[in-house]
Amino acid sequence: MKRHSLHLVSLLGLALAMACLIPQRAAADEDDPPGRVARLGFVRGNVSFEPAGTEDWVSAVINRPLTTGDKLWNDNDSFSELHLGSASIRLGSNTGFNFLNLTDNMTQVQLTEGTLNIRVRRLGDDETFEVDTPNLAFTLLRPGNYKVNVNEAGDATVVVVRYGQGEVTGGGSAYTIHPREVGTFHGTDQIDADIESWDNSSDDFDEWCSERDRRIDNSVSARYVSNDVIGYEDLDEYGGWRPTAEYGTIWFPHVAVVGWAPYHYGHWAYIAPWGYTWVDDAPWGFAPFHYGRWVVVGGVWGWVPAPPRPVVAGVVYVRPVYAPALVAWVGGPHFAVGVGVGGGFAAGVSVGWFPLGPREVYVPSYHVSRNYVNNINVTNTTVNTTVVNNYYNTTVINKTTVNNVTYVNQRVPGAVSATTPRAFTSAQSVSKNAVTVNAREVATAQVVATTPTVAPSKQSVLGSGATSTVHPPRTFETRAVVAKTTPPPPAPSFAKQQQAIQANGGKPLAISQMHQIQPETVQARPTVKIAPPAKPLATQNKGVESNPNRPVTTNNGVNKPGNTVNPSSKAVNPPATTTNNGKPFSDRPPASRPNIPANNTSAGYPASNTKTVIPTNTSPQLDQKHQQQLQDLRIQQDLERQKVEQQQQKDKAALAKKAADDAAQQKLNQQHQQQLEELEKKHDAEEAKLRQQQQVEKKAPPKPPEKPAKEDKPPKKDKP
Repeated sequence: MKRHSLHLVSLLGLALAMACLIPQRAAADEDDPPGRVARLGFVRGNVSFEPAGTEDWVSAVINRPLTTGDKLWNDNDSFSELHLGSASIRLGSNTGFNFLNLTDNMTQVQLTEGTLNIRVRRLGDDETFEVDTPNLAFTLLRPGNYKVNVNEAGDATVVVVRYGQGEVTGGGSAYTIHPREVGTFHGTDQIDADIESWDNSSDDFDEWCSERDRRIDNSVSARYVSNDVIGYEDLDEYGGWRPTAEYGTIWFPHVAVVGWAPYHYGHWAYIAPWGYTWVDDAPWGFAPFHYGRWVVVGGVWGWVPAPPRPVVAGVVYVRPVYAPALVAWVGGPHFAVGVGVGGGFAAGVSVGWFPLGPREVYVPSYHVSRNYVNNINVTNTTVNTTVVNNYYNTTVINKTTVNNVTYVNQRVPGAVSATTPRAFTSAQSVSKNAVTVNAREVATAQVVATTPTVAPSKQSVLGSGATSTVHPPRTFETRAVVAKTTPPPPAPSFAKQQQAIQANGGKPLAISQMHQIQPETVQARPTVKIAPPAKPLATQNKGVESNPNRPVTTNNGVNKPGNTVNPSSKAVNPPATTTNNGKPFSDRPPASRPNIPANNTSAGYPASNTKTVIPTNTSPQLDQKHQQQLQDLRIQQDLERQKVEQQQQKDKAALAKKAADDAAQQKLNQQHQQQLEELEKKHDAEEAKLRQQQQVEKKAPPKPPEKPAKEDKPPKKDKP
């Protein structure tokens, strides 16, 4: 009896322990940050940015990850573009924008004034995409192409559905907008609705959006990388894909800097809830720094991507999980890894890191669950889940360092980047504040998986953008919008966050900790009005299909026009910020950049929203021909660059055998630098020439169809 009682007590104890563990695990999953962000991938003109939790407007910087609470303002003649993986959002002139909520399955944006173009390629059954304006909430029900415009007064919204399907909620009514329809909605408390057929009209903003969509639809990189990886479409223009024996086909950037290494040309910004986040300077610098891994092949850095979406039915696919920076941190007496509680740096130390290589485990510094750590690794590199679990147990649970690991990039010359604590915590340029490291010291230094625990400064949250001289109108901050879905409370102020982070030992706050210092929900969003229950109008019940969130067709056939849902059909030159051929040059030294007028608008960038005259010779066949010409040219250029890189590696090896002094090595580096700069100039000129020829073809009137040859008739016989 006694033994039976003890056994019963043991079972009860185990049950109680499990009951305690289950809520903790659930809470841990709720603390996982979103697996995606929005990337600010293109900026032209005066675009201002206000990070969540601040009241400071700064100039927007490309490659900045955006999340819930972040705001954008496009001023006169200014455009910007955001990517979310499965969707693109483009902002026109005089447009006020805010992410009310951005998670793995919710995209809720606020449009106070101006114009949005939204292209959704996939929309799962559990996903919601909502645009909230001053007089209505528009819910996207299907993948498609949408345009939403709010007038300056804020009392009228126009919704265009080129393809797809959406529902407008406002004024106690609901309206379904079908493909090729445009709805105009006036009023606030009560809506006057007018829905009619779309007349195929377009303006310069529409044409630019169509061209940006075409870059995605025709991307060569989509053959090798998951199309859920944010920013992959920019890789075509700035590098080449090459097969390798050990890692498969990987991407090699075309840079004109001798000794270039990843995570060196950019800055660290603090973005909650992830903490310190890498923001790269290069126009292509998003996907390779937040997904995949880096490795040196043949003396040249290459990016090993997240695998593409499987095309085989039944294969489980997990969307690649975004990471703030896939690096490991250098320890030792001269590096700030173990810092004091509250976020203090020891005197005389530097902050050093290097890129993780293939099959190496990334361990987040922010609060996450075991499942999150597993997903962020297996979706970005080939790694055994047992190895990931061992890292999680050792680093996260037991809070100890894994010492028996050899990192492939730790001993690569130039791989370790280092900067001062001040530069690290205030979003300053790493390359301009670089600290020289001792190669022997870092090759044997202790490596720590997690980011230094130091509280951020306000500048690290604002980023590297200068204080903006252009501010949105007062209505941007005070004008209320209508929402169908209740958004989360706004982020707590930076002062509250900083204080809580310091109390947390310099570690990023978990989402549950952020909730504890957020404003009360009731008074949190006075500028968001929840729409009253809506009654669908009988006149709008045409053609509504069951299960409207399910995509009409899957887009698993990557880079195949036949599998793209109604791809864009019109083409103009893409806009550019700094060049006359649509290609920025922030990834190369100033000496190698072409001379361009400061306010160049001749690159096909729309100057206004006036009616566009469509080129007379635009056809899918011609567009496909031009795209193939561009792809062939880039393949040829990549082969030429590969030969130059191989010869440069031979030159370095020959010099090393001679045990040359520093002066000889410096001279060789200067020669190689000049070779790369001249090669980039040559390739830019070739591409500009090809684009110019293609524009001539587009402007030429279409050739009339050839008349069929007349059949020869037998000669007429003479009459007798």
